[in-house]
Amino acid sequence: MKKIIVVVLCLLSVGVMAQKRTTKKKTTAKKKPATTKTMAPASVQPSTTMATQPVVDTSKKAAVKPFDRPLDGYYKKNNLNNAKVTPLPNLRESDVMFAKRVWREIDTRDKMNRYISSPKSRLIDILMDAIANGELTAYDPTPSKEDPSGDTFARPLTPGQAKSRVADSVMVDKFDKNTGDKIGSVMQAGEFNPDSVVRFRIKEDWIFDKQRSVFEPRIIGIAPLMKPKISAAAGGADIDYTPIFWVYFPEARPILATKEVVNRNNDATGLSYDDVFMKRLFASYIVKVSNEKDERIKDYAQGIDRLYESEKVKKSLLDWELNLWSY
Repeated sequence: MKKIIVVVLCLLSVGVMAQKRTTKKKTTAKKKPATTKTMAPASVQPSTTMATQPVVDTSKKAAVKPFDRPLDGYYKKNNLNNAKVTPLPNLRESDVMFAKRVWREIDTRDKMNRYISSPKSRLIDILMDAIANGELTAYDPTPSKEDPSGDTFARPLTPGQAKSRVADSVMVDKFDKNTGDKIGSVMQAGEFNPDSVVRFRIKEDWIFDKQRSVFEPRIIGIAPLMKPKISAAAGGADIDYTPIFWVYFPEARPILATKEVVNRNNDATGLSYDDVFMKRLFASYIVKVSNEKDERIKDYAQGIDRLYESEKVKKSLLDWELNLWSY
């Protein structure tokens, strides 16, 4: 009987041990997916950390994105920006029956010429910017033996030289260091003020073309004028307006054709500086006409007589054309 009880107890103990092993295996099998799930965030964590760095770089690139300027208005003026110069008709020497060279001056303080000195579109600023960018050539206006008038475009200036000439010039007296006596005067360049340029000189030819039966002016050059200042020690006197530099007008036309002129009556005129000069939409007076003595009007007329002489020359040009026709 005892043997039977011992065998039963052994069988029971074996069954209990087998059941514990099975339960342990099931528990281990259940824990493996849990371990995989818990390890997943750990494995993803480094990649998540690495992904945050490009996000920071993207924000930096967005910070240096170029500024998209809004349109100042409700339409874009493309016609003037893409304007092309209308070439002048070809002129043969054999077709020129009459030619007269005229120098005239434009005063920007005149009511009709105020647009030339408008802060929105100054003519002197347009010329200076084009010269600084190498788009336009400035020529030295200093008279010489080969160029007595200084306006034949004989000596080109560098952009730096042109900029130095456009600055307000002041006549400064020079004194001897030992005796203190005045030994002379010298021009000294100062800062440039665009408002100091109030006059422009134009050189043009009035030509009658018998091939086309047209009497027309053709502008050759344009020069801004400035009045050098004299120091108070010299008595406060000043000299006449002198050219700063000369610009060859046919070379300047493509630049002037894209620069809009400010009109006080209408903002949509679409006129450029090239239109203004070609259509003669400016007021001026003649200061010189070609003659055998190479004299200027101020050399033989003073005061109000200079203006009368200017009008006389203008009338003589118009009368020459009228006398050609018979009715």
